[in-house]
Amino acid sequence: MTLQFEPLVPATVAFDQNGTPFSERYGDIYHARQGAVEQANHVFLGGNGLPDRWRGKAGFTVCETGFGLGQNFLALWQAWRLDEQRSSRLHMVSFEAHPFSRVDLARVLLPRVPHALGGLAQQLVDQWPALLPGMHRLEFEGGAVTLTLAFGPVARFAKLVQARVDAYFLDGFAPSKNPEMWTPALFGQMVRMAASGATAATWCTAREVRGALSEAGFLVSRVPGLGSTRDMTVALLRPGLGRGEARAGTRDPVLVVGGGIAGAGVAHSLALRGQPSIVIDPVFAGGLGASHKGHRAAALTPLLSRDDDFRARLTRAGSQRALRRWQPLPQAARPLHCGAIELAHDEERERELKRTLGVLSFPVDWVSWLDAGQVSRKVGFGVAQGGVFFPDGQLIRPEPLVETLLGSPGVRCLAAKVRGLEQTDTGMWSARGADGQELARARIVVLANAVQAPDLLPGDWSASLPRLYGIHALAGQVNDFAPEPGYAPRLILDGKGYWLPCVEGMCIGGSTYVPGANQSRVTGRGTADIAGKLAGMLGRTEQQILDWAPNGGGWAGWRAVVRGRLPMIGALEQLPGLWLACAGGSRGLTWSALAGDIIAARLHHEPVMLERDLLQAIAPR
Repeated sequence: MTLQFEPLVPATVAFDQNGTPFSERYGDIYHARQGAVEQANHVFLGGNGLPDRWRGKAGFTVCETGFGLGQNFLALWQAWRLDEQRSSRLHMVSFEAHPFSRVDLARVLLPRVPHALGGLAQQLVDQWPALLPGMHRLEFEGGAVTLTLAFGPVARFAKLVQARVDAYFLDGFAPSKNPEMWTPALFGQMVRMAASGATAATWCTAREVRGALSEAGFLVSRVPGLGSTRDMTVALLRPGLGRGEARAGTRDPVLVVGGGIAGAGVAHSLALRGQPSIVIDPVFAGGLGASHKGHRAAALTPLLSRDDDFRARLTRAGSQRALRRWQPLPQAARPLHCGAIELAHDEERERELKRTLGVLSFPVDWVSWLDAGQVSRKVGFGVAQGGVFFPDGQLIRPEPLVETLLGSPGVRCLAAKVRGLEQTDTGMWSARGADGQELARARIVVLANAVQAPDLLPGDWSASLPRLYGIHALAGQVNDFAPEPGYAPRLILDGKGYWLPCVEGMCIGGSTYVPGANQSRVTGRGTADIAGKLAGMLGRTEQQILDWAPNGGGWAGWRAVVRGRLPMIGALEQLPGLWLACAGGSRGLTWSALAGDIIAARLHHEPVMLERDLLQAIAPR
């Protein structure tokens, strides 16, 4: 499912003669003149039988075809808050081809919402994402309310959403103004996502819309509209269609094999949903963060490609997910939100980066070009090259981060080696130690143990899982440097190597890639390799860089890599109950929070925060 890149075009602020927010692009108003909240309550909540239909449920999912200014979401959220019998969790998925910037959203929305919704509206504005194409997950009420925004054309993104939808709010501009929002193809995708008994409601009563809904599989009828509007449309999915009732999520512990950054990300995401886990790894004998013992710092930065390919989209999603998950952590583990610059190492690379930025048209609050002088001022010392600046680059301290994630409530860590997995007659998975004794058992097991994952599968699955069985390890190192005054960067500097801000008095430089190594260790040859990379970036000689590392100290580890350089995240369909979160390669930190949330969302029947084509690209195979 490869799709051509389309730049995101933001909405512009305009009003009609009555002061109602107005789209100049489509020549239509954003909501009924009787009032946005009044319309939301009567048409969309009332037309879908809410709040009654969510009562007694563990979760309830709404899909909206046009987010606009978000009043429908705010009204839905407020109704859920006021209902003492509400579902445990509430999810909304909403499409928006032309979202407002945060500044414009605040300007138009905040003065126009009723006082009772003002606090909720401010929370929405505070969390509003950068205007990047793709999916964005926002969370409120401690994660009990989620909003998954799909920024891009609904005709494209309706195919890419993975969710089980209970109710639809059909709220695009009028069919004569924006027919893309009312097509049979869109209604067909609605049926694909619909739960059995799903409903839909809209103010629109156009005959062609009602006919298309009926042909897609809905029973369609008219009911009284809002105020002076005579009719509105409601619809019920025909019996026999739709996804069956979601199996109630269990609170039994999930077993996670692997105590590095991948396993820690999974355990943390489960803990945020109240799901306990047991994490097993012999490395815990040295402490919860021992997988990165001595690893002072690492960088988490996005990636650009001119066609916005899978890897670029995944790194963007991963970096944004890490930002939302890890910035609320205690200070000792919280990444430094310092920004990052990718240097153009020659004129050809500079031209390529500038062309890429022009094609992508990403907002400057997410990425922008800086010339050499601007880079120098950002970094804090003279740099000869220009580069692209990512304000959301993060400096990670891996050891305290992993320790904190694994210290989440409900996470139990066991220092032991899993030698094999056996499935019991009841469908549970039993993890066995070296002596054959059972270490733990669970219905769900996540293998986050890098290159060792295939070794734990019962039987030989190499024919059906060739990518997994091709996983291999690359050794690599980073070095600690004590630079001369003036050369400690204020942010992440990335080029042929990378140069990180000081942590505990030392700057970190990296890195090396050593295929076929028998062990991962810091070597003099590796230190010289890193010094050579840094010399070109910092305008110093290799020997001057080496003089900053007289003891050759640093950290060495392994990268688990598969063909295509994408991670493997998802369920092993051949072995029900087994999941993978591995093959992070050199971007294990980038995938950690994203992998955890993908797996936890699917286990808890939430809308998934990643597009289906990306989920397919990273699925185990």
